[in-house]
Amino acid sequence: MGQPVKFTDQEKEWFLRRSQCRTRIVEARLERERFLIVCEGEKTEPNYFKAFIRELPPHIIDVVILGEGMNTLILVDTAISVRDEHAIGDYSFDHVWVVFDRDSFQADDFDNAIHKAQAAEIKCAWSNEAFELWFILHFEYRNTEMSRDEYKGRLSILLDRPYLKNSEDMYLTLSRIGNQTQAIAWAKTLSNNFTNRAIPPSRSNPCTTVYLLVEKLNEYKQAKNIE
Repeated sequence: MGQPVKFTDQEKEWFLRRSQCRTRIVEARLERERFLIVCEGEKTEPNYFKAFIRELPPHIIDVVILGEGMNTLILVDTAISVRDEHAIGDYSFDHVWVVFDRDSFQADDFDNAIHKAQAAEIKCAWSNEAFELWFILHFEYRNTEMSRDEYKGRLSILLDRPYLKNSEDMYLTLSRIGNQTQAIAWAKTLSNNFTNRAIPPSRSNPCTTVYLLVEKLNEYKQAKNIE
């Protein structure tokens, strides 16, 4: 048991600073930050992020993940609607993200979805052409365009097993045999290659900004041991 604080010490600056610090820590524990992640895919992206958030401390972060199976513009509208529906209640979201691919969508639809999200203060984790690019970057740098079939074939080689699109264990597999830190670095390089030349997202291929959401979620890992 520590020594009781003397009355005269309670007025000292160091004691006040320590008390304020403890108060902020308690408040931080009580105020969990809430995320809404709305995914275009119904399985691949939601499964990845659901496994991801299991590693995050639930006492400071709460994440809702929706797999909508919708196209880009409708997906953004859905994210806006869900966010606004909860804006007044006890479950307002601090961070809202949409996750979607270029796929075969028209270039204007893809670019307009990103612009619409940004105008609504919603973050985008988009990929051109597919979310699987994020997986590949855990193993190697890729700066040439690939079709969906090529992504699948390359991942099967890198994983040393057939790649299953809706797999529930991709996050754990990538954590075990891939390199997320390197994936983030390579994704940043790809993104900078296009943004530095003012190339629109629909023509930025290959490119993914999934790393932005991953980096944001990683911030909460550092607080996992706070009780």
